[in-house]
Amino acid sequence: MTFIPARYSHLTFGVIQSGLTSGVSAAVASVPFWQEQSFLLHWLSAWSISWLIMLPIVIMAAPVIRAFVHRMTREY
Repeated sequence: MTFIPARYSHLTFGVIQSGLTSGVSAAVASVPFWQEQSFLLHWLSAWSISWLIMLPIVIMAAPVIRAFVHRMTREY
C-alpha cells in the first residue's frame, strides 16, 4: 500500500471530506431523478461540480474551523 506523507494530511482530509459531503448532498438533490432512471447521470454531474467548488473551500476553511473549535473547547 502506498502511503501519503503526513505533511499532506490536511489536504488528504480535505479531499476525502469534501468528496464525501458533496457526494451525499448531490445524491439527496438527485433523488427526484430516480423514477426517470437518470439518477446516476444527474448525481455524477451534480457531484463533480459541487466537489470542484467545495474542495478549495474545505482546504482553506479547515484550519480556521480547527482553530475556532480549539478556542471553544478545553481539556478537563
